[in-house]
Amino acid sequence: MAMSNADSSGTTTLISSSQGGSTAITSIQQQSATTNMGGQQKIHLPNPFDLTDSQILDRVYLTHVNDDEICNTSILFGLVSNLILQGSYSTISTVSFKPEFPTLKLVSCQMIGTKHGPQCVHQTALWILQHLRCYSWDAKALITLAAFSLEYGNFILLSRTPTQDIVGSSLRQLNQIQERKVSSEITELLSFIVKAFHHIKVWATWSSEGYDPEEVPTLTEALQEVPLVVYWTIASIVASTGNLLAFTEYSLSEFRERLAAVVKKLADHLEICKLEIGYIDDYLSRRRIFEKPKDIVDLLKALILPNNGAQVPQIYQGSIQIKQGLEVFKEKHVLLFISSLYSIGDEIMLLNCLHDRLQESPKEWKGFKKEDFKILWIPIVEWDEAKREQFKTWKNSIKWYAVECYSELPGGRIISEPEGLNYMGKPILPVYNPQGYKANEDAMGLIFQWGIDAFPFRKTDAADLILKWKWLWDIIRKVAPGLQVQGDRYLFIFGGSNKKWIQDFTLEVEKVKRHESVKRADVIIDKYELGSSVPSFWIGIERMRQNKKHQEAVDCEIQGIAKSLFCLKRDPEGWAILTKGQNIKLLGHGEAMYRTLAEFQSWKDKVFEKEGFDIAFKEYYDVKVKEIADRQPCSIVNVDSSNYGSSVIATITCPNPTCGRVMEVTSVNYKCCHRDNNDSNYCGY
Repeated sequence: MAMSNADSSGTTTLISSSQGGSTAITSIQQQSATTNMGGQQKIHLPNPFDLTDSQILDRVYLTHVNDDEICNTSILFGLVSNLILQGSYSTISTVSFKPEFPTLKLVSCQMIGTKHGPQCVHQTALWILQHLRCYSWDAKALITLAAFSLEYGNFILLSRTPTQDIVGSSLRQLNQIQERKVSSEITELLSFIVKAFHHIKVWATWSSEGYDPEEVPTLTEALQEVPLVVYWTIASIVASTGNLLAFTEYSLSEFRERLAAVVKKLADHLEICKLEIGYIDDYLSRRRIFEKPKDIVDLLKALILPNNGAQVPQIYQGSIQIKQGLEVFKEKHVLLFISSLYSIGDEIMLLNCLHDRLQESPKEWKGFKKEDFKILWIPIVEWDEAKREQFKTWKNSIKWYAVECYSELPGGRIISEPEGLNYMGKPILPVYNPQGYKANEDAMGLIFQWGIDAFPFRKTDAADLILKWKWLWDIIRKVAPGLQVQGDRYLFIFGGSNKKWIQDFTLEVEKVKRHESVKRADVIIDKYELGSSVPSFWIGIERMRQNKKHQEAVDCEIQGIAKSLFCLKRDPEGWAILTKGQNIKLLGHGEAMYRTLAEFQSWKDKVFEKEGFDIAFKEYYDVKVKEIADRQPCSIVNVDSSNYGSSVIATITCPNPTCGRVMEVTSVNYKCCHRDNNDSNYCGY
């Protein structure tokens, strides 16, 4: 073993022959200043108390190679704590556990052989770190503590051996137990070392769980402190060994002071890590629920409700707080309106009107009950007092549900990430079914274009609507190749044989188009007269009407549209089609369409109240249709039943060109009042 002594200057030196023979000299220690002594090397060992944390870290970190060596730290710590923390024993299963005894004994012997002086403690600490270079940081500290426990445990056990126990007394004599003592400094330092190890173990456990460094950055920052905590833990154990064996009399409070300083830094980092990991674990838990919810309420809880006892967000319907909370959405379809507070007036108006339309007849449509569809607003806002007041104003103006939460939503990350709801700042409206699964990732554009016609707001409903009108657009584009259709614009496509009606209708469209109310509502209106293309247009419609093949429900709807269009063809005034983008909103008769435009002053305010110009237009148009129908007498055809077969009864239609419906049979008369009992929009769609 290498011999250590002190020179006249008080600096501890290590003399090593050129043949080598001291295992204590390592590449780390050779970084110390050296002088040549006639074939021998004199290595100056630094006092660790004179080194900064940065200098110690440089030396310690170079000893660490990898974590390949396996060490069951849980069982080993249980054994060690039973020896050191007497009175609070751990119950552990050690049946298959075999500690690396040669390693423990070698480390123990190295500590026992350490000469007096903090420089020698430093030298031994580096030797231990070098010897344990392939173990994890927590294992390095624990193995050293376990090596100390071999000697410490012998002392505890032998000091309690009865004097009449010959074997025990002999061992006590050989181990010089009578010369040793366990001071309060040792027990206090050991207790503190166990606490320090707990911090190292927590860090090691979290590090092994594979958290993304970008998500838990403080875990990486804590790595700057871990080698220092391990070094001062080992140095403290080396010093405690010397005091336990009565070879030295270190002031252990100095070691504890340096250890406590780095433990404090590590503990501070771990507190932040705990918050970061708590956030990640909470996110992962919510993410699992979001991907496989029990039902819609379970999914909404994952997005909205906190787990840490924070204030629970409230659910309002307008200004009324809902006592049931999220349970109000149980077994419901939910349209999640997610937005900021910026420039959402159009969306609020749209959803208010959609809410109203969900209350209208028919109550059931496409196998779904309208009453089962609810709208819930989740605002995403960086709150301040002004925004709170703005939100309250919006909240009180809506008829559907809203979440009131003035802190960050627990599920905010899921709401914003692409794999979640993909909210990027622009309002979105994902649709979820009662089972909590997505029916449409964003129905906002669908509803803006098609309104309640898009019910129940699935992607397939949009495809059906496009298919429903595609054939008609194909005909229109064929006869009017120059026609431009834009998604957010309203368009009147019109025609007829009455030139005066054409002129009057064109004039009224222009008036409405330039009206101040229309401009303030950001409504853009265009018009297109088919003119000479009208015959080609009706030929295309006739071909579609002759197609009697009905494969799906949409085919039946197309046939209904074709029949309604032929009713328009017989109108002596003219006809017009109102569209919004590709969505055909109304097939209208000449006089009713003209009067609706001419009387715009009477319904202009409705443009702001409804979800769009088309809804307000159709409401007033329906009123005009009924007025016109009411003032026209019923058409009656008297038939002598003796002159006709029974089959004739089913084929006589109303002679009025604006009607065209099958006439009602009253006794021997055929009668038609130009409208259906349940549809005032006669021959319109």
